Amino acid sequence: MAGHSKWHNIQRRKGAQDAKRGKIFMYHAKNIYTAAKAGGDPDMNPGLRLAIEKAKDDNMPNDNIDRAIKKATGTLDGASYEEVTYEGYGPSGIAIIVHVLTDNRNRTAAEIRHAFSKNGGNLGTTGSVSFMFNRTGCIIILNEDEKIDEDELTLTAIDAGAEDIEYESGVFEVNTTPDDFNEVINHLKNEGYEIESSEITLVPQTYTEVNEEDNQSMMNLIEMLEESEDVQDIHHNMKED
Repeated sequence: MAGHSKWHNIQRRKGAQDAKRGKIFMYHAKNIYTAAKAGGDPDMNPGLRLAIEKAKDDNMPNDNIDRAIKKATGTLDGASYEEVTYEGYGPSGIAIIVHVLTDNRNRTAAEIRHAFSKNGGNLGTTGSVSFMFNRTGCIIILNEDEKIDEDELTLTAIDAGAEDIEYESGVFEVNTTPDDFNEVINHLKNEGYEIESSEITLVPQTYTEVNEEDNQSMMNLIEMLEESEDVQDIHHNMKED
């Protein structure tokens, strides 16, 4: 199930971040920096507001948050970051997209290229795999105690503008268009639903099955990429159990 794979990816990525606490604040600082480029007022910038909420969920101090915003708005001297997207193929032709935020493009490019080549993959040109993915808002609501009525949540989400909602193993996944993402989140919160996770992500149009050996190579590739402080998101179309 595609939705379950997305939630699995969110869980695994968050687990990797939590395992390296020394890097988690830098991860959020970069996200806040990027969002604040569109405006430093979270009341007027939904993307910044969401980035701040995620940072606070991981107990990032307010001083760190304010510093990241000031860097982006030019009111504080600091490194200048740029967003870069790398596209390529992993083992068995798995399509991979890596988003980074870096203050040294040459260093980051070398790290990404090394991770791909060491694990049976290769980088491609811009657009070589992005056409295989759709941008989708993904909102996760947990129902581990089974107190949430599925029909009621579905009607509420659809009424708010969601495209569809999936349910599996105590997890509701609400999917939206990027344009309706923030409106749906706000509506669900106002209706009393607790959002476990939310992001605008890339969802594969199709998934690729791999053998055990290539599965392990792919996991090694992802781990190497996640070790880089510059990597923000990794998307792929490998089918996961």
